[in-house]
Amino acid sequence: MTRWCIIGPTYPFRGGIAHYTTLLTQHLRQADDTLLISFTRQYPRWLYPGRSDRDPSLNPLATEVEYLLDPVNPLSWRRTVRRLNEWQPEGVIMPWWVPFWAPAWAYIGRQIKGQKSAPKLIFICHNVLPHEGRIIDKIALRLALVSGDGYIVHSKSDADNLKAQFPGANVRVTPLPTYAALGKDSTANCPASLPDDRPLLLFFGFIRPYKGLDILLEALTQVSQPVHLLVAGEFWENQEKYDDLVLKLDLGDRVTLVNEYLTDEALAACMARAEVAVLPYRSATQSAVIQAAFGHGLPVITTDVGGLAEVVEDGRTGLIVPVQDPGALAAAIDQFIGQDLGPQFREHIQQNQEHFSWQRLIDLIGELSDDQEDNDTDSSSN
Repeated sequence: MTRWCIIGPTYPFRGGIAHYTTLLTQHLRQADDTLLISFTRQYPRWLYPGRSDRDPSLNPLATEVEYLLDPVNPLSWRRTVRRLNEWQPEGVIMPWWVPFWAPAWAYIGRQIKGQKSAPKLIFICHNVLPHEGRIIDKIALRLALVSGDGYIVHSKSDADNLKAQFPGANVRVTPLPTYAALGKDSTANCPASLPDDRPLLLFFGFIRPYKGLDILLEALTQVSQPVHLLVAGEFWENQEKYDDLVLKLDLGDRVTLVNEYLTDEALAACMARAEVAVLPYRSATQSAVIQAAFGHGLPVITTDVGGLAEVVEDGRTGLIVPVQDPGALAAAIDQFIGQDLGPQFREHIQQNQEHFSWQRLIDLIGELSDDQEDNDTDSSSN
């Protein structure tokens, strides 16, 4: 049995990384002692683009946690390190996703590795560099992650980005695990009235420019099959431009926009109602949207960017199209609906679930920890 400490977001904070931290903690606790340390607040209000960073789900993913850390309060960083020293874990796991956390992560990492019998420090990198990057992001990355003994990423492109900054680093790649637990066994309804006489396409998650919603709307004008598109998620940019685009493209009777963060229950209802999830992303590393969809048996149509094509098996669990190509995206939607690919894709998704298990990730974390232990032994014997 190993003694772990995880530091990261969890309920009541919302979003894919909070869900990830919670699920990882729950699965680690099935075999190991695991302390979860989370945040008294996640971001200053002025910095967060959404309406709230709190999860409104009725039955949210949650687990036992200690709330100690504030990103802009160095006293809380010291408090977190003291708690780590009291707990005396053999390994510490920290997520990395935005440069904002670099100062706190740099301090905690250095304090951890400065101990005489330092625990192994493993970073799980959800986004090595932001989608909308700046030069300072690479500086923040090196500052925050330099103390790591091992790194886990969820796409080959992110592994390349990380190795470019840390040559020789012990980096492992594994698929993002399943989000099947979201809204499980819920009887909630979709948050909008939808037509029931045509197949439903689903675009969900935070609405940001890199996710290519405008490309999907343009593609919809070229789709010959009778379909309806549900766009469900909080807009992190101006919704008005999409309203104008729907009007300009004369898509009013083919598109429903729901500008709100979906509870786990509402999201599960939307996925149960949909025929396919569509991700027309301009850029990506990996996507919790895909794992939420696959976890609920929902096929995916997506673009060949980042690690998305590493997860979606073209012609088996979904369809992959070139990036920023509305015509190809429209053709894929027509192919999926016209050839009734849903049933066979759903069967393949079910057969492939073990590939996205949390145990696979936990085994990889154990391997990284063992690698570092072997390196420490070799160093002490020289």
